[in-house]
Amino acid sequence: MSSYRLDRTAFKAQTAEGAVTDQAAYYRSLTWQERLRIANYLNSVAYNYPENDPPKMDKTIFSMRSPK
Repeated sequence: MSSYRLDRTAFKAQTAEGAVTDQAAYYRSLTWQERLRIANYLNSVAYNYPENDPPKMDKTIFSMRSPK
């Protein structure tokens, strides 16, 4: 088993507020399509489904009534 080392040059020390500002600026620079693709990926990881094959909604549980 090889030993892993942290690459300290890949990160910079900053405050939490600074990190939020940097991340917000980065995501604002992306197009809406890129942000949507990232959101789809994060949902697939969070809910454990394949990225390009989201689960289908079970429509047998829901019913619709006409208003009286």
